[in-house]
Amino acid sequence: MQVMAIKAALAADAPRDAVRVRGWVRTKREGKGFAFLELNDGSCLRNLQVVVDEGVAAPELLAGVNTGAAVQVDGALVESPGKGQKWELKAAALALIGPADQETYPLQKKRHSDEFLRTIAHLRPRTNKYGALFRIRSELSFAVHEFFRELGFFYLHTPLLTGSDCEGAGELFRVTTQARGAAAAAEEDFFGRDAYLTVSGQLSAEAFAQALGRVYTFGPTFRAENSNTPRHAAEFWMIEPEMAFADLTDDMDLAEAMLKRLVAVLRERCADDLELFARFVDTGLEARLDSILAEPFARISYTEAVEALVRAQDSGKARFEYPVQWGLDLQTEHERYLAEVHCKRPVAVFDYPRTIKPFYMRVNDDGKTVAAMDVLAPGVGEIVGGSQREERMDVIAARMAELGMDGAPYWWYLDLRRFGTAPHAGFGLGFERLLMFLTGVSNIRDAIPFPRTPRSLEF
Repeated sequence: MQVMAIKAALAADAPRDAVRVRGWVRTKREGKGFAFLELNDGSCLRNLQVVVDEGVAAPELLAGVNTGAAVQVDGALVESPGKGQKWELKAAALALIGPADQETYPLQKKRHSDEFLRTIAHLRPRTNKYGALFRIRSELSFAVHEFFRELGFFYLHTPLLTGSDCEGAGELFRVTTQARGAAAAAEEDFFGRDAYLTVSGQLSAEAFAQALGRVYTFGPTFRAENSNTPRHAAEFWMIEPEMAFADLTDDMDLAEAMLKRLVAVLRERCADDLELFARFVDTGLEARLDSILAEPFARISYTEAVEALVRAQDSGKARFEYPVQWGLDLQTEHERYLAEVHCKRPVAVFDYPRTIKPFYMRVNDDGKTVAAMDVLAPGVGEIVGGSQREERMDVIAARMAELGMDGAPYWWYLDLRRFGTAPHAGFGLGFERLLMFLTGVSNIRDAIPFPRTPRSLEF
């Protein structure tokens, strides 16, 4: 007896006499003397049709084999006379492993809204859309590691518990062992000081880049922003490479190469799953993915970007809700205009005003801007944010003082500028935002298995 995943069974090159498959019933149709089961085990988008002739299973057993039930089927893999399928399984034995009560099972054969499916996040991977999405997520994760490994990067596990705030924004989750409402001093807590969930692995990665040359992190990060929007989550995954002896141009080159590689890999390995999103979620998906692969990304300075936005607004070609002015951060509407209209392709915007960027970004010679870059993509806006890091001890110390930061928690980070400092650069890419871009999914809650958002900690 050959145990086969349904994906392997559907791709078989010849009939098989003795095959065993296991999975969950999507639908059951009964006729006179037979029953058809549509079986899916999560290995692929498509179902395997199982033909159960009369006498193969007792009537009372077959009565319990309904939508959602887990079953095991032994039989012969034979050519199917039905259209759109090469093989079907002619059952010789059927076992009901786990029944699903039809009165309460919430995933019957009908279209369910995303809002409803978020309330049953433990079951939504059984739907076509979310099964496809999380297979894509898995393949994309593997492709990220492949990409960096081939370029000689080392994978670094950075801490989730930290005593410092990478962004200097203060929007952190505090971690404590003290009882709720306790007024104990930080010195009495577990670490003897305030502890937080990390917002980024960047600072730790910088330390290792100054020893191993090229490293990357890929793990969960946390933001205590009370932002109940389709683009924000309290827990999300970040891809963060850091390169020693690298500048901003190297950083932009790496980000572009990574995005192109990931799109190409998914098109090769997840064609069926991607097609589902192109047909039913975002009809412009194919064109957007084409724009990643078709030609080099555009590159313009922040100053040039603001000038282009002002011209578009003054000429009546565009109307923006948020003001456009040098010194203000670009909003999503501005970013999308630059990528979709002004450049008509992905674009890297670089050299942002120093006043709107964190302390660790390298100050340019003009004193007004820093060597920062954002990659903007059609349909979503910013998808990558990075910079050349400030390697000069006197400049970074001055920046921290300028921002009113306490340098004490960063003593080890400043040591990197004292002992063998070198130019280095890196970026951050939100993994869920990337998935949204690659599938057309519009809500970040649908790009992560169990979303963590304000007032939501259900699963």
